[in-house]
Amino acid sequence: MTAATASAAPNRTARPARPRPPLGAWSLIAIAVVVTIVAGSAIDFTILPLFTDTGRGWFIISQFFAPDWSFLVQTIQPMSVTLATAVVATVIGTGIALVVSFLASTVSNPNAIVYRASKLILSVGRSLPDVVWGLLFVAFVGIGALAGVLALIMFNIGIIAKLTAETIDAVDPGPLEAADASGANVVQRSRVAVLPQILPNYVSYSMYVFELNVRASVVLGFVGAGGIGTQIAVQLARFNYDNLSAIIVLLFVVVFLIDQSSGYLRRRLAR
Repeated sequence: MTAATASAAPNRTARPARPRPPLGAWSLIAIAVVVTIVAGSAIDFTILPLFTDTGRGWFIISQFFAPDWSFLVQTIQPMSVTLATAVVATVIGTGIALVVSFLASTVSNPNAIVYRASKLILSVGRSLPDVVWGLLFVAFVGIGALAGVLALIMFNIGIIAKLTAETIDAVDPGPLEAADASGANVVQRSRVAVLPQILPNYVSYSMYVFELNVRASVVLGFVGAGGIGTQIAVQLARFNYDNLSAIIVLLFVVVFLIDQSSGYLRRRLAR
């Protein structure tokens, strides 16, 4: 060992001990475990059927592994309805949500009454899931794609307006101060100083919601909103599991392609 190495060795500082987790963290973990156990016992939750009832659905599973690919011809029209529903709902819903988001932020809306009313409306809209909206609009306008479009529009407004309003709250104040100094009114201030800053995020949110709409429109078909979901409900009621398997494979391919395309566009916008 050289002299330089020997002289440097005693100067090394010992690695500090890893701090122990605070007592509050262990308390929160314990509370979460207790709440989970109580919730599971309240609904008689058990995983035993996964191991004891495996043979019950083997006949159904065997049909799922033998899909009837010829049935896919009959799914073209309902699948096109599902995609059209998602597109129309996304365009209309995100457009309305952009206006509502400006009203739901104190940065772009100085009126306290309108601000609180907008927040309240968004909270009420988000409290109802898309299936409930679908049931309501099926009762209002009848069975068909219109009910699905209206349900998804309400669903989109709740999501997009909340995310965009939070983005508006976090914009750079510099352009806002410049707009105020030039004498811009509320609308001009929002259009010039706010909209350019939030536009990339807003477009990203809109594409993400389009992905959700494709999935949600399938579920809405079960409540009478039309599309491929109605086809799934019919085949399930007829116990045609081979046809149902073909539809599920088709849905997987369509949703996967939409997800990959949307993710690519969002990454390009983030650059």
